[in-house]
Amino acid sequence: MVAASRPGARLLCVAAAACAVALLGPRGAFVTSPDAAGRAQVATAGADAVASASSGRRLVLGGAASAVVGLGESLQGAAPAGAEEPEAPYDVVVEVALGGIAKETKSFTLKVHPEWAPIGAAQFKKLIEKGWFEEAAIFRVVPGFIAQFGLPAKAQSRLENIRDDPVKVSNKKGTMVFATAGANTRTSQLFINYGDNAFLDKQGFSPFAEVVGDGLKVVEQFNAEYKESPNQGSITSQGNVYLDKNFPRLSKITKMTIQK
Repeated sequence: MVAASRPGARLLCVAAAACAVALLGPRGAFVTSPDAAGRAQVATAGADAVASASSGRRLVLGGAASAVVGLGESLQGAAPAGAEEPEAPYDVVVEVALGGIAKETKSFTLKVHPEWAPIGAAQFKKLIEKGWFEEAAIFRVVPGFIAQFGLPAKAQSRLENIRDDPVKVSNKKGTMVFATAGANTRTSQLFINYGDNAFLDKQGFSPFAEVVGDGLKVVEQFNAEYKESPNQGSITSQGNVYLDKNFPRLSKITKMTIQK
């Protein structure tokens, strides 16, 4: 083994520390995306910071550490390890107020695949049954990358994390996935892939549902006017009070209905 020189070792340490801060932030859930020049963009679902790097754009958009839950009870352990057989696939109809200038209301259908990611699918179902997503804003829309949502319209208490599912299906266009803050930190934040983001597979993002039929035509109409401007910390603490004042034309989910 060849030992590194002292200057070289110092440079390696500084680089490693800088990467850790830029990518993770304080317990931030993140989704990374390379830009056209191959540089990294990082957007979190739970950190109170904004970081930048001269070599390319890196964003850490903040909220409370972890997403939130509540409605009176924890959703921890959505699906026990060693569960025998995953539930059969089922459909969820999503009604959405598109916002923007047109202010249309449309709907699309998600097909949930518990066989892809049973723990994530079970968490999603429980949140729907509790009305978690009603009036929730689609607060981050990055054309060609993702549309993100999952922070509730009214501030709630902290959500317990759920365990990770292994990645069985690639992050293809139209798949839906939980955001994370590292291993075993999924809560309520979700994103729909606007493109084939296979690079997310190795980062542990495990799809559990997909937009079906002509639903992508609706999903791609989510208002991208504000892109990544909404502050997730403010959404977490104030809900739609903050969003309606500062970003009044955001698209919002009005209702999700599980099809029996």
